Amino acid sequence: MFYYLFDYINEIFNPPGFDVFRFLSFRSALSAITALVMSFMIAPKIIRKLKESQIDQPIRDDGPKTHKKKAGTPTMGGIIILLSVIVPVLLWSDIKSKFILLVLFATIVLGFIGFLDDYLKVVRKLPTGLIARYKLMGQIFVGLVVGTAVYYLPEFAQYNTQTTLPFFKNLNWDFSYLYIPWVVFIITATSNAVNLTDGLDGLAIGTMIIVMLALAILAYVTGNVIYADYLNIMYLPGSGELTVFIAALIGAGLGFLWYNFYPADVFMGDTGSLALGGAFGVMMIVIKKDLLIPILGGIYFAETLSVIIQRLYFKYTKRKYGEGRRVFKMAPIHHHFEQLNWAEPKIVVRFYIITIILAIISLTSFKIR
Repeated sequence: MFYYLFDYINEIFNPPGFDVFRFLSFRSALSAITALVMSFMIAPKIIRKLKESQIDQPIRDDGPKTHKKKAGTPTMGGIIILLSVIVPVLLWSDIKSKFILLVLFATIVLGFIGFLDDYLKVVRKLPTGLIARYKLMGQIFVGLVVGTAVYYLPEFAQYNTQTTLPFFKNLNWDFSYLYIPWVVFIITATSNAVNLTDGLDGLAIGTMIIVMLALAILAYVTGNVIYADYLNIMYLPGSGELTVFIAALIGAGLGFLWYNFYPADVFMGDTGSLALGGAFGVMMIVIKKDLLIPILGGIYFAETLSVIIQRLYFKYTKRKYGEGRRVFKMAPIHHHFEQLNWAEPKIVVRFYIITIILAIISLTSFKIR
């Protein structure tokens, strides 16, 4: 809203210094600051309200024994993140941008699905929360909308079904008629992957902040004709506007991490994890870097892969030997390290370090002349 207000003031009255509000870097900085301040302001009130309403994270009986002490910690803290992201984006971004509209749409819808899941589990005391097929239907719906939009909107016309092949110069991959199913798969996968990662204090939000820092660079250069030409990558006019959204997410994430790091005062729950994962997937799709997800989102990829391997191997050995066996002591893989008696903060910080390394590798994927 402020973006249009200050642009109007600048056009009508032309006061000195107001041109600065047109700069993407300045608005991104304001977005991050607004999100950070807002998260610090609303987090204590929301956490207190969640405690008063006894909206506590259910602790699984088959989970790590060390998690028993987390009983009573409020969940659904993703509300803090969502509010602290959406408001600054509405204030400082070009809300008419298709890039912003698509990622906002995915964040809000998946956040609502996650909220409904948390509500049914925590408030209504339904053990499984939202039935899995309904959650999947919501994720597929988001994927269909985003995929169809990218396929048909003029902003993506030049590369609508294509994506970048990381580390290869002048080579893109065209999904053709399989593009929309591919988008559905990516959004479903990323939203579930971040959800699986959200199992230790500060793990999901901390890694997401690091991922977003790298993604901000990717989005900015993709939307800048000079940098895109120099780096020999797809140029998508307007994609740089995503840095305002990313900056808000980083600011909101830092504010939430203040209360979520070990020992956590609040958990984000599915409300936050599904929304964050979906937003990550959508942004990688619209800047045509979706094949980079297994690297930049390597931690989320590894967490998901560990669950798949564990389940498949258990079913295979049970069928063959009559007794299910496991590859990992517990899945997702962060629980495996807990069973090896690694301290929770040690696991989280080491996952941060791995994510930083993967982010650096991702930034080397630019195809320099």
